[in-house]
Amino acid sequence: MTLPSTTGSSTPSEPPELSVVIAVIAGGYATMATCLAALEAGVRSHRIECLVPYDDRVDGVDTLRERFGWARFIDARDRVNAARYGAHSREHHDVLRAIGLGQARGAIVALLEDHGTPSAGWCDAVLDAHRDTSAAIGGAVENGVDRLLNWAVYYCDFGRYQNPVPTGPAEFISDSNVAYKREALESVRAVWEDAYHETAVNWALRNRGETLRLDPNMVVAQTRRLRFGSALRERFVWGRSFAGTRVAEVGRPRRLILATLSSVLPVVLTFRVLAGGLSRRRHSSRLLLALPLIAALETIWSVGEFVGYVTGNPGYRVDTT
Repeated sequence: MTLPSTTGSSTPSEPPELSVVIAVIAGGYATMATCLAALEAGVRSHRIECLVPYDDRVDGVDTLRERFGWARFIDARDRVNAARYGAHSREHHDVLRAIGLGQARGAIVALLEDHGTPSAGWCDAVLDAHRDTSAAIGGAVENGVDRLLNWAVYYCDFGRYQNPVPTGPAEFISDSNVAYKREALESVRAVWEDAYHETAVNWALRNRGETLRLDPNMVVAQTRRLRFGSALRERFVWGRSFAGTRVAEVGRPRRLILATLSSVLPVVLTFRVLAGGLSRRRHSSRLLLALPLIAALETIWSVGEFVGYVTGNPGYRVDTT
């Protein structure tokens, strides 16, 4: 993969303890500045490099670079054309993540999103968590915007990561708050080198016998600005991406079974969100009020999964021009 040019802070004399790659999801200036500001204390306390691969959706890069001189901004505009990909596609996110991962030098490599605000002590929690042998450790995700649509999207996307998250091995960890041992990540480099997809990478690690787990001390708050129509389109895209990526792991008979079962997914997924959210015994009133929106979002996700299974196409493409 041909890497784009980089600008930013100077290369440290010794390898960083932790590399943090921030994916551009929301875009703009304010979201990125908020995320970087939340990391600043950790950067002062540890050897941490912060990598920000960016496209045209980030405003004020020069101002951000001046304000956060310790961050390395990677100009990926020649690789990622967000306008061509479409505002509700996800492949530009995945390509940007891959670019950042490819340049990370830390023994631990973490992924965040620009609209995710890491809690105080997040960097410490990541480093402490990786004192064990787990290849990948995901953190908890909280909702940071008290609107019903935000609660609905939060529970659909991140309900299983609401604290208290279960300890021990985990089947799922989120690319919005995850840290890998670089050695483990390099062992499956062929899976993410062009575009990072969390399901493909995490399943590849599990297939190698590696352990994935969750840590309740690695906390990130989602602070997204959402509109209902955009949220619906996003659910379709991400449902299709999940299924289209998954078909590579299953044979044709199971793929047809999964496509058929997608008709009952809205009920299954909505019930799973409800049961999981109530079991946390936190924000139960918000969960119940948001339930109609959750059902609508899960229905559209299920349609996306159906399309992904039937076509065998995740709907993304990698721009190599």
